Amino acid sequence: MKKIIVVDDDIHILELLYIHLSEQGYIVFKARDGISALEILHKENCHIAIVDVMMPFMDGYELTKVIRQQFNIPVILLTAKSQIDDKEKGFQAGTDDYVVKPFEPKELSYRIKALLRRYDNVTEESIIRMGSTTINRKSYEVQIDDRIFLLPLKEFELLYFLMANPKQVFSRDHLIEQIWGIDYEGDERTVDVHIKRLRERFTQLTDDFQIKTIRGIGYSLEEKRS
Repeated sequence: MKKIIVVDDDIHILELLYIHLSEQGYIVFKARDGISALEILHKENCHIAIVDVMMPFMDGYELTKVIRQQFNIPVILLTAKSQIDDKEKGFQAGTDDYVVKPFEPKELSYRIKALLRRYDNVTEESIIRMGSTTINRKSYEVQIDDRIFLLPLKEFELLYFLMANPKQVFSRDHLIEQIWGIDYEGDERTVDVHIKRLRERFTQLTDDFQIKTIRGIGYSLEEKRS
């Protein structure tokens, strides 16, 4: 049974969502601020978070950033704000979806189901192996033989994406869109810097794979064939 945490300082919204989602078979936890929400998340294995933006102590943007760093679950931001700048800030914080108040509970339910399906599919395909190298998207670990490495988030996501699509050539723009998102305001050099760091980390550790520069286009990861 899926567990959902709803975080909102409006008690009426909390009760509305608690009743609606409980009737659909979810186990629902309620929190009125980000601090309380994190306490629950550390105790309960929640599958998705519904987070209000305007809250005391820790707003929804900051809570979303912490959830993205510490828990592998989707986040839906729930807010009265509808300006494009607010939405951009939400997606930059790491939210998966954005619902503006007032909203139809049924619409929120559809979005919850869609995100849960997407994350379930990711979990099923979360481990990739190349020779003695294993990359686990669920634990965010890279293991080479008996050594385990924890990478910065974007380095991990970039390596995972390339390993999941070996021999395919990707432009820098495509990699930015996949890893940093379409709203990212940086430039192509970000990709070059992260590729350089990955090469520095792994070139001397393994020859299971190699990240090649495709001149004039971008990058491709190739698996060593024994």
